[in-house]
Amino acid sequence: MRVGVFGLAVALAIAGSAVAQAQVKVKIGVLNDQSGIGAALGGRGSVVAAQLAAEDYQKANPGAVVEVVTADHQNKPDIGAAIARRWFDQEGVQAIFDVQTSSVALAVHDLARQGNKVLIASGAGTADLTGARCTPNTVHWTYDTWALGNALGRATVRAGGKSWFFITADYSFGHALQRDTSAAVKREGGTVVGQVLHPFATTDYSSLILQAQGSKAQVVGLATSAGDLVNIIKQSAEFGVTQSGQQVAALLMFISDVHALGLEVTQGMTLVSPFYWDQNPETRAWSERVAAKNGGQMPTMVHAGVYAGLQHYLKALETMPEAKRTDGAASVQAMKTLPTEDILFGKGSIRSDGRKLHDMHLFQIKKPSESKGPYDYYKRLSTVSGQDAFRPLSEGGCTLAAN
Repeated sequence: MRVGVFGLAVALAIAGSAVAQAQVKVKIGVLNDQSGIGAALGGRGSVVAAQLAAEDYQKANPGAVVEVVTADHQNKPDIGAAIARRWFDQEGVQAIFDVQTSSVALAVHDLARQGNKVLIASGAGTADLTGARCTPNTVHWTYDTWALGNALGRATVRAGGKSWFFITADYSFGHALQRDTSAAVKREGGTVVGQVLHPFATTDYSSLILQAQGSKAQVVGLATSAGDLVNIIKQSAEFGVTQSGQQVAALLMFISDVHALGLEVTQGMTLVSPFYWDQNPETRAWSERVAAKNGGQMPTMVHAGVYAGLQHYLKALETMPEAKRTDGAASVQAMKTLPTEDILFGKGSIRSDGRKLHDMHLFQIKKPSESKGPYDYYKRLSTVSGQDAFRPLSEGGCTLAAN
């Protein structure tokens, strides 16, 4: 009898170990703008990044299956929500990645909570995802409006740019970016003298630029992004904004924007990013893989966030019993428990509110004479640690915040 019990115990232990070590099999979705003004910063590049993450993981873990599906949300919350609902409810998608455009991300964020799925946001900017609207099902990976406003607003005021006028996108992201930058400016002793709003995908910004010039503010803060940002900067150059003595501060600028505008227009501008393709040999090698599959375009920080976020999600699933891997909140908790480390962002962590912490860098855009070729655009001025770059946990209003 003793031998039988012992044998049964060994068999059960082996079976339990086999279950715990079962290879990961998961279906994920990349949801973003693939045809509009934000396609270059997310779009196809994010899909490529997710596919590379899946390929790399499967190569390192034979038997694992990571299926990637993708869709264009067209920057419309209703379309994005409809796709996410179908993926979650009918097509077996367990986690959605990227979701640039904050209004769409907030809609998907709510659906992930309702269905106990996962959102790992890389392209969305609003810090509300980890603030009062936080849920146990979302990780906000790459950047947010608080970190951008804190780093760039603080540095600009300290350099002498004390009075600000904002040209702001009239939707969730723009409002959050202006709010968080204004707070940083005021903390440093600066002032906000005015603002003007623009609708999504405007083409003529002349009246807005004239109002900014008329304000006599030292800094014109652009709380917008993607195609809108590119067009405002182009038209500001035509109106001679910088020549008249005002500084143009692009609060969210991607390397795709710099490439579209050219160094003649952007030289000397500063920006904040946790990732630059040419930081070190590892980031260069990875970026060249992305570029080879994405028309020669070097990856943005959004693309890097999709890759790193998916890699960490898959590592977290490994630590879970197979039966628990479809539990979104449990999956996110496993992600928070594991320290983060990858070749693109280095070492970091995920806080209880879902905010991914990593270093943020302040870059200056090179002069044309300093660049060695396409995409050789940035030089690093300084680095802010992850602990200091993002909003303090106690100030976000998240009910998940640890005591």
